[in-house]
Amino acid sequence: MKLLAVLLLTVALGLVSVIGFRYYVYVTNTQSPYDEVGIELNQAMPGPIRDWGCGKLKDTFGKKALPPLGCQSTDAKTWR
Repeated sequence: MKLLAVLLLTVALGLVSVIGFRYYVYVTNTQSPYDEVGIELNQAMPGPIRDWGCGKLKDTFGKKALPPLGCQSTDAKTWR
């Protein structure tokens, strides 16, 4: 039973690490704010993390591109 708990914890930690790294790569990229996987991860993040990610994307793409889904204000044309 203890071995199963350790295995599940290890798998969960690995999954969180992979998803967290993929999200970090998305919000710090300089190519495009429209990566489909990144947008989905951004929408799934809790509010403070999503706000941080949208801030990073806005710093990089704010004047060059429309905000991706999840970082839009109510008019869908301006950053939050």
